[in-house]
Parts: sequence; structure tokens; C-alpha cells
Amino acid sequence: MGNLATKHLAIGLTVLSLVGLAGYEEATRGRLRSLTIKNTSLAIKYVRTEGVFQYLSKNEIQTVLQPLVMASFFDLDMQTIHAVVATLPWVDTVTVKRIWPDAIDIKIYEKKPYARWGVNSLITEQGHIFTPKDIEKFTNMTLVNGPESQELKVLEIMKGIKTALLDQSMSLTEFNINDRGAWQIKLSTGLEIQLGRNEQLKKLQRFLETLAVLKQEQVEQMAVVDLRYPNGYAVSWKPGITEIDWNAIANPDNQLKVHDRAM
Repeated sequence: MGNLATKHLAIGLTVLSLVGLAGYEEATRGRLRSLTIKNTSLAIKYVRTEGVFQYLSKNEIQTVLQPLVMASFFDLDMQTIHAVVATLPWVDTVTVKRIWPDAIDIKIYEKKPYARWGVNSLITEQGHIFTPKDIEKFTNMTLVNGPESQELKVLEIMKGIKTALLDQSMSLTEFNINDRGAWQIKLSTGLEIQLGRNEQLKKLQRFLETLAVLKQEQVEQMAVVDLRYPNGYAVSWKPGITEIDWNAIANPDNQLKVHDRAM
């Protein structure tokens, strides 16, 4: 009897083991099937890009996204997608999120150029410099150069100069601050103005005030104005222009007296 009971117990354990293995295999097969569905059935079908684009091309966005959206919905590397789109020159800010079950949504805000910076770059009003592939269409914008890490300060100075010039119906085309801190501006008429390193705005205002005694054509004949003098400025004229008689302008009464004697 003892041996028979032992045999029955062994057979029972064997059956239970087989049933357990079968159950485990079936459960595992179900999980594997589930993982396969997760990796293949939920492929990304739609990539939605939202934004108002004036300079950024949707084809440019699609080109950089194409290799990144081949993964399944759950396997998408959202951080990489965000980083790659953010590196596009015209992209200011970007947000990326999954949309169940087969889409991702990308919202992009485009940079707005305020001026040209250096030879190949543009700058936003917030002082962010970026370098698009082509800036030919922005040649009408003011050209700015300044020290590194002082972009925002340079822009603020430029804005003040533009306002002061506009009050005199003058248009700024270039503004430069060199490494020594010396300022130079250029107007749409071609006139270059040297402002030096000290009291630049005060000197500019003094020059603008003297324009009231000059005729418009006389101002347009100026090639270079050097304001780096403590109490005045020097003028270089365009080729073929007769220099102004500053004494006559400064003392118009004397001119009238001479004219009266001649009469």
C-alpha cells in the first residue's frame, strides 16, 4: 500500500507540473502577443505640426522628423524629437506630445528677426542670434555688430539711436560697436558718423541739433562726420563737393552787412 500511494503521489505531482508548464506557456504566449501588438500595431500614422510659419518650411521639419517617427507609439523618443526640431535655425520654441493612439502633435513658434547681426546671422528683438541658410531677403534690415554676450545691450542702444535719427527724418542702416567700445553708425544716405568711446549719445544729439542751420542738400553731401571732439566735429565731404563756409553759417549777420555794403 505504501508503495502504491507513493506512485499515485508522484503521478499527481507530474500532472500538476505539466499543467503548470502549459499554463505558464499559454500566459507567456499571451504576453508576447501583447508586446508584439504594442511594437507593431501602434505605429505612428500622423505627425501634426502647428504654427504660423513665415520663414520656416514644413518640408524642412518633415525631413528632420522622418527618421525619428518610425518607432511605435510607446517607443518614440520624445526628448530627441524635441531636441532635433529645436535645433532648426528658425525655431524659437517647440512642444511635442503623443496623441493616442497613432499620432504626435508638434507646436512650433517661429523666430522673428529684428536686425542683421554680422555677416551671416540675424538677431531677434530679445537678443537671440541665429544663422539661417539664406539671409539675402533681409538686406533691408539694419546691420548690427557688437561684442559677444552684449547683444541685448547693443540692441537697446541701437533702438535709441534709431529713434533720435527718425526725429530728423534720417534712417539708420548700420550700427557698430568694436572691441574697444567705439561706436560707428551709417545712414541710408551713405553718411558715416564716428561717435568714439565716450558720451556717444550726447555727441550725437549735439550734431543733430546743428542740422537746423544746414540745408537738406548740405547734409546729404556729407561723407563722414567725426564727433570724437570735445566741443565740435569734423566733416569730410563727398567727392566734387564744395565745402561749407561755417563762418558764414555761424555769423549770418556779418554776411548781411557785407551784402549791404556791396549794394
